[in-house]
Amino acid sequence: MQSKFGANRIAITEFILLGLVETPELWPVVFVVFLFAYLVIVGGNLSILAAVLVEPKLHTPMYFFLGNLSVLDVGCITVTVPSMLARLLSHKRTIPYGACFTQLFFFHLLVGVDCFLLTAMAYDRFLAICQPLTYNTQMSQTVQRILVAVSWALAFTNALSHTVAIATLNFCGPNVINHFYCDLPQLFQLSCSSAQLNELLLFAVGFIMAGTPLALIITSYAHVAAAVLRIRSAEGRKKAFSTCGSHLTMVGIFYGSGIFNYMRLGSAKLSDKDKGVGVFNTVINPMLNPIIYSLRNPDVQDALWRVLKGKVLRSGMSPTPFLFLN
Repeated sequence: MQSKFGANRIAITEFILLGLVETPELWPVVFVVFLFAYLVIVGGNLSILAAVLVEPKLHTPMYFFLGNLSVLDVGCITVTVPSMLARLLSHKRTIPYGACFTQLFFFHLLVGVDCFLLTAMAYDRFLAICQPLTYNTQMSQTVQRILVAVSWALAFTNALSHTVAIATLNFCGPNVINHFYCDLPQLFQLSCSSAQLNELLLFAVGFIMAGTPLALIITSYAHVAAAVLRIRSAEGRKKAFSTCGSHLTMVGIFYGSGIFNYMRLGSAKLSDKDKGVGVFNTVINPMLNPIIYSLRNPDVQDALWRVLKGKVLRSGMSPTPFLFLN
């Protein structure tokens, strides 16, 4: 550590991440479990992405967004878990100051895009059920690309704002983070300068960047529910609700964990419960997404089977990057 604030105050150049468990005897167990989870999540999400690429039936707006969501899930767990596994292997629990803030930036970038994509998916369901005659026009390839591009731009702005703001705080000790990755609430507690403005920024930006999408999702599904209830066929209502149920489940999980983690700053001392929320955000959510959204779909299952067997459909269409494909 380098001197910066005088004899009794020194600048922090690295942080100590305590990880999920502090007992060294349990580290091998944690390593095996999270390595397995990482491989399953990366393999599962990339398989879903490959299935969408090779199956023409899945070249629809809904699966366009799901493919992007799979990429985000892989990115989110890659930002946090591999570095934790490396620390478990090396028995070195320190993370450099710059690396900590870099991890913070990319984590909030990916989670932010996830938030806006969930909103885009709700809008897609609203158009498909409430305005089916104009669906293809209002959810064209251009619209899909714009929605994804705007999601990345807004999430980038959000992540950069928080990273720059927290970089202005002074960290002069202690430097121990009771978590397995760097995040805002834990860093707020370690600052030896006032983090009140940072907390206000988090609340304000969170209200705009998360509250507005949530309001749009609720509004979309209020219209969807009203439209579905007007369907006379019980089978038709069941099918319509089933297409929305998976998305609503993930919205509830995503926002529930986010509110618990970020919207209660200053109300209670951070504890090991935050580690559980962190596991939920970085491991459980990416693991649930392919199962809830895709694996119950027969078309996805058929496409996955062809991918595993190496039999890619030859439909006369040349494969292109998924981000620009319906």
